[in-house]
Amino acid sequence: MALPLSDLSTGFIARLRSRDPEAWFELWETFGPILRQQLKKWGKGRIGIETVQDLSQETMAALAGAIDSHDPSRGARFSTWLLAIAKYTFGDEMDRRMAKKRGSGVRPVSFEEEWAGSDGSASPRESYEQAVFAAKVDAAIRLTERESDFVDFSIFRMRVLESRSGKAVAQALRVSEPTVTRRLSKVRERLRAHLTRVIAKYSFTEEERQECLRNGLALNPTKAADALFDEAIAEIHRRQVDVRARDAANQVG
Repeated sequence: MALPLSDLSTGFIARLRSRDPEAWFELWETFGPILRQQLKKWGKGRIGIETVQDLSQETMAALAGAIDSHDPSRGARFSTWLLAIAKYTFGDEMDRRMAKKRGSGVRPVSFEEEWAGSDGSASPRESYEQAVFAAKVDAAIRLTERESDFVDFSIFRMRVLESRSGKAVAQALRVSEPTVTRRLSKVRERLRAHLTRVIAKYSFTEEERQECLRNGLALNPTKAADALFDEAIAEIHRRQVDVRARDAANQVG
């Protein structure tokens, strides 16, 4: 039995259904790179980057068409929902291409077939799930940066995201090491709050809501967990920088 959705999840779905442009931009900004990465992977060299870009936009259009009939309380993961729409969009494009070659129509793509994964399971692969989780963390980091004092976030960036020592950060910004520690703690606390909200917003199942703990991101503000939290955040951030850089290069290229 599916657990009740959080107010943040239901509120976000309501915004999508009302065609709130900010909600759709938020969805696109957060998960667009993942969708384009998946489409390119499925293409296996059969489609160019222009087609990938077109299909990613068609995926968002398909999401807009499907949102009114979507029932997230049935227990499907948010990530599964995104992937299913992308699979349908990609499969429809491949169907059109095959139909042109054969001069006849073909039956629709089934989510239970090839696009479900090589193991025959309807669940997205682990790498995709990790990418979706990392995108949620990335969104929380961006929100934290927007709401933080410039110096405060600079300390967080250098100390955590760039893995510099407290002494090096203090010297670079001409502040004391206790100041670095105090301001870093403030940003960390804000990031934990945003992580809590972002995870709740983009999670339809309890399993998704527990992803932070499974990935070393304890959301309860205990000093013992801070070092592991910072290390996990830094690793996820590095991966996301690479993902966004490759995505930007592909769009330009």
